[in-house]
Amino acid sequence: MDKVIDIEERIPTLRERRKKRTNRKFVALLVIFLVFLAILYYSQSKHSEIQTITVSGNAVYEKDNYLEASGLAVGQSMWSFKEAAIEKRLNNLEWVENATVEKKWLTGVDINIDEFEKSGYLERENSYQIILSNGYAVEKPVTAIDGPIFTNFEDEKKRVKLVSQLAEVEAEVSNLISQVILASEKTETSYVTLYMNDGNEVHAILSTLAEKLNYYPSVTAQLKESQKGVIDMEVGIFFTSYDDVYGPPKEEVEDEEITAE
Repeated sequence: MDKVIDIEERIPTLRERRKKRTNRKFVALLVIFLVFLAILYYSQSKHSEIQTITVSGNAVYEKDNYLEASGLAVGQSMWSFKEAAIEKRLNNLEWVENATVEKKWLTGVDINIDEFEKSGYLERENSYQIILSNGYAVEKPVTAIDGPIFTNFEDEKKRVKLVSQLAEVEAEVSNLISQVILASEKTETSYVTLYMNDGNEVHAILSTLAEKLNYYPSVTAQLKESQKGVIDMEVGIFFTSYDDVYGPPKEEVEDEEITAE
């Protein structure tokens, strides 16, 4: 015989379950509404404004220069900009290799700048300009010289060629370079003269500068400690002592003797 279910007994239980479901829906809607109100209040209040902007990684230009370039300012709404748009604006600066922008918490913005590295100093008539590793000449005063000086490199293409060549030179050699002078004569081949901190002078061609200059330690290792002079790397590799610059023909250093270590 089938069991008879008393509907009257189950009605209170059904009502209780229905009531609980209704309460849960009400609480969920109330939470959503309160969160919406909180967001609305935050977006319309001073709590949504930029209160701090930090700039890190900069050396060539000051923080204020980057703030001006970014277009951001304290008091501006955190909702009024996108990080990608500010990054694009900063990365368009010629001296910036990479820039990242990140919103921090609710009121802060972090800007991190990677500038192109310094390669040397462009010699002007009465001053110097910092030259970066992409060839850019920084338009600001120089108070001290702590790197190689580039002379006659006002032409940007020649300057870019120079810094790209120097980037391929071994650090032990590039640290010895005191000055690089581009020959003023207008020829198809760009000849350069390098004055080294150890007292030697190097003659080379700009397009093969890195390739030849990396042999420099091997060449100087074959010289007497007190022997200084001109190392010609334009075609082969030759050495002439300063005492013989105007004397006998240059003595060729055998190619097999100048292997780079």
